[in-house]
Amino acid sequence: MDQTNRCEWPKTTLSIAYHDTEWGVPVHDDRALFEAFILGGAQAGLNWETILKKRDGYRAAFAGFDPERVARFTSARVESLLRDPGIIRNRLKVTSAVSNAKAFLAVQDEFVNFDAYVWRFVGGAPRVNRWRTMRDLPARTAESDALSRDLKSRGFKFVGSTICYAVMQAVGMVNDHTVDCFRHRAVQRM
Repeated sequence: MDQTNRCEWPKTTLSIAYHDTEWGVPVHDDRALFEAFILGGAQAGLNWETILKKRDGYRAAFAGFDPERVARFTSARVESLLRDPGIIRNRLKVTSAVSNAKAFLAVQDEFVNFDAYVWRFVGGAPRVNRWRTMRDLPARTAESDALSRDLKSRGFKFVGSTICYAVMQAVGMVNDHTVDCFRHRAVQRM
């Protein structure tokens, strides 16, 4: 039995692997950032385990999270995606992924890359928190509020502050591993 001390939330093999290798690791790759925002929006109203189970389906359905290709998806492609059991078949979430790809490309044009844009909301470096339990973690912060407002002003959908904070956690903009978790210190050194 695994005796590793980790955050409380990962309970399954899939979520433990995600927690232990990805969650909270600083991401500076635009395609990976696009993926995080698409999956974050897909999670709205659902649990993360559901999204992790469908992640490969999303990669296949959304062209490996290539924002240039997703931005060109036609209404016929959207209709096809709404029949794909490998993803969450919610029309608003699927159409928002396409419009978010277009907005994502506009941000890249303005800021050279999405990475430069998004990381400025935390001053360019991860915020290291020192939470004792998962109950201490906020659902949103002033930074996620600001990111959400700015993304919405640029035409993004499914980017409320809670979704933005979850993405910020996932891509390492904040280190929200609890202090007793073996990943807290490891992620802090990245």
